[in-house]
Amino acid sequence: MTVWFDGDCPLCLREIALMRRLDKRGAIAFENVAGDGSCPIDRAELLARFHAREAGGTMVSGAAAFAALWRAIPVLAPFGHLARLPALLWILERAYRGFLRFRPRLQALVRRLETRPGGDRE
Repeated sequence: MTVWFDGDCPLCLREIALMRRLDKRGAIAFENVAGDGSCPIDRAELLARFHAREAGGTMVSGAAAFAALWRAIPVLAPFGHLARLPALLWILERAYRGFLRFRPRLQALVRRLETRPGGDRE
């Protein structure tokens, strides 16, 4: 499985770090779209939404991409399988779209906290 993420986003970096720790089998290739990572589609589109592709599958984005990622990590796999239910995936996608509206403000907040003395990045 391949996951494309925004390496300039502090929220994304934290989430990807967690997913890497949980991916004990090394089943996921993480591609930083903000860096020199591969871009199978338009870079701006990859940066706007979370994208993933299961081995041999089609590229998915948003809640479907998170569900695919969860299925690749044994401890999260039950959530990924539940998210295949159309009604639940619909709800998750609406929640993800809501999050996207607040993402810039959350990114700014995390950046401010990280640059304060005692933050992650001094």
